[in-house]
Amino acid sequence: MRPERLDKVLAGQSTWSRREVRDWIKGGLVTVNGAPVRDPGQKIIQETDRVAVKGREITLRRNLYLMMDKPAGVVSASRNDGCPTVVDLVPPELKRPGLFPAGRLDKDTTGMVIITDDGALAHRILSPKSHVPKVYLAHIDSFITNAMIQGFAQGIPVGEEGVTLPAELVALDLDLARVTLREGMYHQIKRMFASYGAKVLELRRVSMGGLVLDGTLGPGGCRELTPRELILLQQTDPA
Repeated sequence: MRPERLDKVLAGQSTWSRREVRDWIKGGLVTVNGAPVRDPGQKIIQETDRVAVKGREITLRRNLYLMMDKPAGVVSASRNDGCPTVVDLVPPELKRPGLFPAGRLDKDTTGMVIITDDGALAHRILSPKSHVPKVYLAHIDSFITNAMIQGFAQGIPVGEEGVTLPAELVALDLDLARVTLREGMYHQIKRMFASYGAKVLELRRVSMGGLVLDGTLGPGGCRELTPRELILLQQTDPA
C-alpha cells in the first residue's frame, strides 16, 4: 500500500478530469475519512482511506475488471473511427481512463470480453504459456467430422504463423461444436475450419479460464467481476 495524491487517485477512478477534481477539492466538496480536504496534493492510501465526492462515497480501485457480452458489429478495441467499440459500450458509471479489451473478438463474433486497465492481468490470461483456456461455440455450414476433431487436437497449419497449438473440438450437434483454444491467432477458429472447407456461420465465446459468461447480461451488457470471478478468470489447465 503506497500513498498517492488525492487528485490523481480520483481522476483515475472515472472520466473526471484532473482539473475538475482539483476544483472540487479546493471548493471543499471532497472529504477523506469524513473530513473536508482542500489540498489536491494530499496523500491518501486507496486500500484504507474513505473518500467522498459531493457527499457520495467513492469505491477506490487500483484496477477495474469488467465482463461484457459483446454483440456483433462492435470492435474489440479502445477506440475506432468507423465503428463502435466495446469500451464505448461501458456505462458512464464504470468508465475510467486506460480501459481496453484483454484480447480481441472479431467484429462479427459475440460473447465474453474482459475489459480492464490491468496490463499484467491481460498478459497472464492471453499468453499461450499460461494455458488459460478460452471456450467458443461455433456453428458451421457443414457437418462436424472426425477428421476435424483429430486435426484440431494435433494442431493445424494456418499460414505464416505456423501450426496452431492443440485445440479441443467437441461436436454438440451435426453442425455445432464447442472449441477450446489456449492461444489467440488472427481469425484462428475460422481459419482452422476453413482448412476443412467449412465456413463458420456464428461464433460465440462462452468462457475464459474457469469463468463462464454471465447469461443475464444480454448483448452489450457489462458488470464488474467479483473477487472470486477474477480468480476463476486466471484458472489454467490442470498440470
